[in-house]
Amino acid sequence: MIRALAPFALLSLLLGCGEPPVREPEPARQATAENAVAPAPKASPPVPEADVVRVALNTEKGEIVIALDARRAPVTTRNFLAYVDQHRLDGTTFYRAAPTRGATGRGFIQGGIRRNYRRMLPPIAHEPTSATGLRHVDGAISMARTEPGTATGEFFITVGAMPSMDAHGGDQGFAAFGRVVGGMAVVRRILAAPTVPNAGRGAMRGQMIAEPVRIVTARRAD
Repeated sequence: MIRALAPFALLSLLLGCGEPPVREPEPARQATAENAVAPAPKASPPVPEADVVRVALNTEKGEIVIALDARRAPVTTRNFLAYVDQHRLDGTTFYRAAPTRGATGRGFIQGGIRRNYRRMLPPIAHEPTSATGLRHVDGAISMARTEPGTATGEFFITVGAMPSMDAHGGDQGFAAFGRVVGGMAVVRRILAAPTVPNAGRGAMRGQMIAEPVRIVTARRAD
């Protein structure tokens, strides 16, 4: 999601790639296949049954299994599970591939509801890494957002450790809440997907995947 320009510039320097780590795309201005799918009726977010909850993202390029840390990041995990349990991620896509400049095979991919207000649930409180103890390690799943407390249904997965996305001093960073435990090869394939050179704005320019990878279903795997 979009954040203030100055913090992004700082994170870019820490990453050493010249690109802000995460930013939400501009609002869609035309109908898409995602917008055509009505979400399930709203319901109260489920309460995780265990400290760790596994979720399987069945994508067009294969399955990605994520272990969510409900004990250390309960708010963020509960939010993600609400999107899963209400099938709000079904039919959405991974639409952004942001490789780290000068570091082959590293970067992050971003996916989710892409500001589709028909799928969106209320924003959640921010859980910084300084409070949870979770870090943006290789395969971390984290929430994209604008300012702290604005995250909804956008998320990203890192390829390679990205400590610059963690909270540092006055910068609250991003809310990591789990890690990929199966399917990192799929994540890497999405990161390597062709992008459209002139698509996207600002830091996202050139990072929009030419053929976004559809998330067919997102389901609890436990």
